[in-house]
Amino acid sequence: MHDFSRRGLLKATAAAGAGAVVIPGAGAADAAAASAAIRGAEGGTCGPAELTGRIVRPSDPGYADASLGWDELFVHYPLVIVYAQETQDVVNALTWARQHDVALRVRSGGHSLEGWSNVDNGIVIDVSELKSADIDTASLTATVGAGLDQLEAVTTLAEKNLAVTTGTEGTVGLSGATLGGGFGFLTRYLGMACDSLIGAEIVVASDGDCAQVITADAKNNADLLWALRGAGNGNFGIVTSLTYKVAPLSSVAYVQATWDGISDLHRVFDQWQRTAPVADNRLGSQLEIHRGQILLFAVLAEGTEAEAKKLLAPIFSIGSPDVTTRIGNWGDIYTGFQIPTEAEPANWKFFSQFISEPFPKKAISVIASFMRDAPTDDSNFFTQAFGGAVRREPRGGTAFPHRDALFYSEPGAGWGTRGVPGSGDALTPVAQAWIAEFSQALRPYVNGAYVNVPNIGMQEWETAYWGANFDRLRQVKAKYDPNNVFQYEQSIPPAFC
Repeated sequence: MHDFSRRGLLKATAAAGAGAVVIPGAGAADAAAASAAIRGAEGGTCGPAELTGRIVRPSDPGYADASLGWDELFVHYPLVIVYAQETQDVVNALTWARQHDVALRVRSGGHSLEGWSNVDNGIVIDVSELKSADIDTASLTATVGAGLDQLEAVTTLAEKNLAVTTGTEGTVGLSGATLGGGFGFLTRYLGMACDSLIGAEIVVASDGDCAQVITADAKNNADLLWALRGAGNGNFGIVTSLTYKVAPLSSVAYVQATWDGISDLHRVFDQWQRTAPVADNRLGSQLEIHRGQILLFAVLAEGTEAEAKKLLAPIFSIGSPDVTTRIGNWGDIYTGFQIPTEAEPANWKFFSQFISEPFPKKAISVIASFMRDAPTDDSNFFTQAFGGAVRREPRGGTAFPHRDALFYSEPGAGWGTRGVPGSGDALTPVAQAWIAEFSQALRPYVNGAYVNVPNIGMQEWETAYWGANFDRLRQVKAKYDPNNVFQYEQSIPPAFC
């Protein structure tokens, strides 16, 4: 089942002389005894910090790989990368960064689509090795380490016939996806990923250049939990574990349909946008348009093949699609449609959009026109049906504002050969211009944007991502990160800035 395209079909070396960089305090990795900050400290001063965990420096053989994210369009050269093995390593790294006044970034799965989980001449605090899962089947809760990727989370929960919403790409970090909102095939059934988040352990900056571990849940720091549900990526602190309310899910029906060419696009797209967002809430679906074909993917939770085909019949009646169906455990189905990272292009560019009214014929014509002129076979226009459970916020609310969307969409382009520096350079300006012109042409028909698919050139990104919630997010930022320790190109500033 490796034909699933995942939005696209869905190594750089260290800088010259990097080995000469001196990192104060970054001695042997066994320096854990010199821990700088005390778990739960309420402020005050800390002793000199030592970096602990698995530490990668510019002179280390693995530095080039460790400093490279999933999107190879962005290359950075951090001063040091700390792979945390436990929460205390995060506390130590944050304290060290503050004491040495160096820029810091937080990384989980490394899929930051503008390269913002990496930084030149600073510290990257990577939580991808914080892998754990404590599942309570009686209370239907699961507490997981922030290092799990989506594939690990889906398959671990599926072993117990349980699930939460995740995106479709298995190598994406679960924490990063959730903290930005998180949607996928189970969105209409279970809501956004952040809707199931009921608690988190998070390392925040405290007084005296220190760091402390706090809990955010319904009883403790509830305002921070609200903010983490849709705006938590690198804005308030470093999440080290997440607790979810999980749902029973014993099996799903997975459906894939393919139309050769795009001559049926107007009818297929219009029928999909009028069917998918209002269908049975158990049905989640995605539509992808490539320059040579139309693809539809759907998952019906706790459904049969006959039910799935009946729900999708209005769409399948158009043209002559090739339709395949599979019934199985969600973990097995999810594993089956993954594409190995090495088979994907090296460079990517996307532009996120939410749609609250059906696209008129003119908008669909825009899509058809741009897809015919797509720069590569890995370019596409991707959609995700909303509606259903997305319209219901959990107790305590969320910072994710796009509850009334009919569907989400994004034009995307992939190019270049993974692991071959410079292989996509000739296509980079072409692909970026195509994306910019495509997104501009659709502006009259879309509103808002998705923080997990950001764009550096976006105007008024604050309200595009978070709408009317932005002012409240600034207040939460001022409370938990008043010194603006956690900042990047589109981070939330404290209310008094």
